[in-house]
Amino acid sequence: MKAEILQLNPILIPSINDKLNALYTVRRLYEQSDKDAYVRQHAAAIRGAITGGHTGISRALMEQLPALQVVAVNGVGTDAVDLAYARQRGLAVTATFGALTEDVADLAIGLLIATCRGMCAGDRFIRAGQWVKHPQPSAIPLARRFAGMRVGIVGMGRVGRAIATRAAAFGCPIRYTDLRAMDDVPWTFVADLKQLASESDALVLAAAADNAEGIVDAGVLNALGKGGFLVNIARGRLVNEADLVAALSSGQIAGAGLDVFVDEPNVPPALFAMDNVTLQAHRASATIETRTAMGEMVLASLASALAGQRPEMTLTT
Repeated sequence: MKAEILQLNPILIPSINDKLNALYTVRRLYEQSDKDAYVRQHAAAIRGAITGGHTGISRALMEQLPALQVVAVNGVGTDAVDLAYARQRGLAVTATFGALTEDVADLAIGLLIATCRGMCAGDRFIRAGQWVKHPQPSAIPLARRFAGMRVGIVGMGRVGRAIATRAAAFGCPIRYTDLRAMDDVPWTFVADLKQLASESDALVLAAAADNAEGIVDAGVLNALGKGGFLVNIARGRLVNEADLVAALSSGQIAGAGLDVFVDEPNVPPALFAMDNVTLQAHRASATIETRTAMGEMVLASLASALAGQRPEMTLTT
């Protein structure tokens, strides 16, 4: 008999879904209109759960699953999972660390270039037929050069390091902040976030948000200054969105590139009309290559845990 798996989020790679269906009886909770009734119906048999980093899994749901052995997070964020409860119960909680690094770093640089060069605003200008109406060079404001910008990175983990490597290739001086200085990187450590912002032309957020909320506030944005850009590919809750909207509206900072938001999929409407803001729908890891690798890691975690082994990427066992 196949083990039963509760799936809280869809996986968009057909080959991964084919393997899941071949190996397990997959209960797709996200497809159900009455989720509570569906959980009650199948709870006793569920041995594994698949979820996303943003969705996580509540303690209340885990408590309803007496046979649960593993929670496989199809992502790197675990702040929406009660890790303390999972440890107490001996549940393996895994994540897809490493699989997302290259694509997330690529998008961070892409957002920064798109924002400081006004690429999306220029695209809209042409599509709306404005170039024909206003062919003079002054119709579009001059942009800001990316090469050589002073880049400050918040969080020097896998993604932060990949961003730093890419930015350094453009001749950008790199500074960073984290819980501590890293002995194995060549870039300059700055302990204070506000100081880092004041010494940066672009501030890129790549930190885990497990123990942080609203750390980029009016004070940090003021320190970043009128010529500064903010990029967030980490977690929306790292930024005080009201302060960010105010800073962009007043010209306190030059622009922002945002892939994540506090209350997804709800985005502050004030951002929609701002040509100095580039928006993405939490898609930093959304490539075929990365999502396939993530799916394979989820499969490996399920197989290990259900075989009574310790999954390689577990955070709790």
